[in-house]
Amino acid sequence: MTEEIKDVNKKIDDAEAAVKKYASKDTVISIGGYEFTPAKLMVAFTLVSSILGGLYGTFEVYKDYMGMKKKIAEYVSPDFSEFDKRLAVIEENSAKTAKAVQEGSDKTAEYTRDIKNDLKADIRRLEKTVEDVERGNKTQQREIDKTVAEVKTDVRNIQKQADASINAATKEMNRMAAENTKAIAANNKEVDAKLKALDKKINEDLKKALDNPLANK
Repeated sequence: MTEEIKDVNKKIDDAEAAVKKYASKDTVISIGGYEFTPAKLMVAFTLVSSILGGLYGTFEVYKDYMGMKKKIAEYVSPDFSEFDKRLAVIEENSAKTAKAVQEGSDKTAEYTRDIKNDLKADIRRLEKTVEDVERGNKTQQREIDKTVAEVKTDVRNIQKQADASINAATKEMNRMAAENTKAIAANNKEVDAKLKALDKKINEDLKKALDNPLANK
């Protein structure tokens, strides 16, 4: 019994000596051929713990990323076929309006051209008449001069009427062009507004899917 007590006391003494030895700042511990002090071992242990914690956090982030990626891949875009049909109707109306503008402009230009041609023909005929009269008998010079004056007055009146007709036709053409341009601008504005609304809806749906990737699981 005495020997056993002595052995126990010896083991206790050895343990206390080991604790004092390894707790000392001057103690050097050899591991795998490398020497470390207790302080260095504590720093190394802390560093390893931090690295392991960071790796675990990175793994969790990767899991969340993969879940979000799967959610995005499974996202189904809403059906915009009805909107496409309405957009096609708007585009068709715009094309018809543009065609009507072009046809109106062509008709106005043709009408103005016809007026100019008719007036030029009338003026040429009157000028020819004046020339024929001037080449008449000298004895009728007074009457001829009077006739020439009347013809010139008629020519001036016709020219004024022609200018008035051309100005009126030009104003009407400008008015029609302005109205048609306004109509086209209104259609384009409506198309732009609907396209912006569509873009906004798509962005909102995508944002909802990204903000809550597990909502539809």
